[in-house]
Formats: sequence, C-alpha cells, structure tokens
Amino acid sequence: MALNASTISDNELFFGHKACAGCGGSLAVRAALKVLGPNAVSALPAGCMSAVGFNFPQLSFANNSMITPFAATAAVLTGIEAGLRAQGKKPDDCTVVGFAGDGGTADIGLQALSGAIDRNDDVLYICYDNEAYMNTGIQKSSLTPFGAKTTTTPAGQHVHGCLTNKKNLFQIVAAHDIVYAATASVGYLPDFVRKVERARDMRGTRFIHVMAPCPTGWGCGVDETVDIARDIVDTGLWYLAEFEGSALSGVPGGVFKLDRNPKEFASVEAYLKRQGRFRALDEQEIAEIEAARDAAWETMRARWC
Repeated sequence: MALNASTISDNELFFGHKACAGCGGSLAVRAALKVLGPNAVSALPAGCMSAVGFNFPQLSFANNSMITPFAATAAVLTGIEAGLRAQGKKPDDCTVVGFAGDGGTADIGLQALSGAIDRNDDVLYICYDNEAYMNTGIQKSSLTPFGAKTTTTPAGQHVHGCLTNKKNLFQIVAAHDIVYAATASVGYLPDFVRKVERARDMRGTRFIHVMAPCPTGWGCGVDETVDIARDIVDTGLWYLAEFEGSALSGVPGGVFKLDRNPKEFASVEAYLKRQGRFRALDEQEIAEIEAARDAAWETMRARWC
C-alpha cells in the first residue's frame, strides 16, 4: 500500500531526521526551532538539512516548512513573509526563518540574501556553516578555510588542500547595515540560543552565522562535534560576535561587539591535527594559519573593543 498522510497517524509522521551521526547542522536547526516554536515557518534550499529532513514519510519538521531552489532561500522567505502578512498574521504569531549551508548562503544564495537585507524584509536567516558543500560530495565553498582538503581542493604532494581563505561573511552582511547579525557555534550552544532569542524578538532582516561541524567532511569522530565546535572558538579561528545596525543601535554605520575575547588561545595545531581534512598541513602552513588568526584578532580588538 502506498504511504501518504491519510494512511499515517500524526505520531507516525515524524521519525526523526536522516543526518549523518554527529551532524552539527541538525543540532543548530533543532536548537533554533525549539526557540522559535511550532508556529515558525521555515524554508531550506537544496542541501543537507532539506535532504535529511524531507524524506517522506520520514518528515522531521513538525512546523510548516518547505524546500526552496538552491539560490533562492532569502527570496522565498520574502514571499512567505508577504503571504503571511496578507493573511493578517502578526509578526509575533510566527517567525519566518531560513536555514541554509555555507555554499547556499555565501556563494549561490548571496545575491538573494543581499536583496532581502536591502528591503529589510522581516525574516531571520540562519547559515549553518560546515565549511564545504557537504551534501553533494564535500566540494569547496567560499567558506572553506585555508588548508582544508575537499574533493575539489585535494591534498597532494605539492598542494595541501584549499589555497584560499574563508570569506568574511559576517562583515559582508554587516556592511549592509542589517538590523542584527551574529556569529555563533554549536560548541557554545547557550550563546547561540540567546542570539536566536534576540533575533526572534526583533523586526526586519536578521542574520546568524553558526559554526556546525560535519564529521563526514571534517574527518573527525561523530562524538567530537561539540568539542571541535568549541575548539574552533577557543583557538581563535572562529569568533563569537554581534552587530547592531544603525536602526537598532542609533549609531551611524552600526556597532560591532565581541561576545568572547579570550586572553589566550588554545592550540591551533592540536585543533587541526584532530581532523582528517587538515592532515597534510606542514609546520609552516600551520604557522601561516596562526599568523592570519593573530592579524584578524588585532583588527577586531582594535575596532570592536
């Protein structure tokens, strides 16, 4: 007998998701939806979370949710918000939220995101960053860090992985004078939850960039996701920060704030060596990563503290 919604009880419709063990993206999405509640309306492009959450009859989203074209997450959010408003729904009734990966956000989806911010649509956009196109085979994205091995930036005798640096998406978004933007990590889950709560209660376009490790693509243990997501912050290779645009802060150009400013950093080498994707890096390349981190933090501390 064919399975459809009429032949399955409500309790049987939700079997959990089909993400890989230790998936950081699923943790980020689950935590965010717990904050936003069952009335949230979510949209997801082609990517890990739509692939693992919409395999009928194993539907893992209990709230209204839909899959969007790969490049159109923010544009679809705009349409959903306009449709709900036309129905008389109030902003406090439900949050319109998008979940997209690093490739679907920083690469193919950046134009639509920029347009939504420009219009100041009343939507929340959450980028779960696993630093590559994991759903389609671990290809490099513009948020893949220097030295990471992917299927399109292999580690060989002469080249040891990705040759480019991670795009500074947070500051690109902030340059639009967005109402609110933040960075987060599933390794510091209370911080992420707090930022989702803040964004939920604001109006206008809001953006959260959350680090969400992928054990499959990163080459680490499935039980190490949270530890590695904490390590990337502790090493200074990722940072926890917020931006309040001029409409919220009252300051022309907006205000940046570091939420965590460590006096000392944890070992970069130890962080890199516990992941298969960085296994080919030599001492000089690790030193280059540390130097780039130090330069970035010098700039952030000078401007944001």
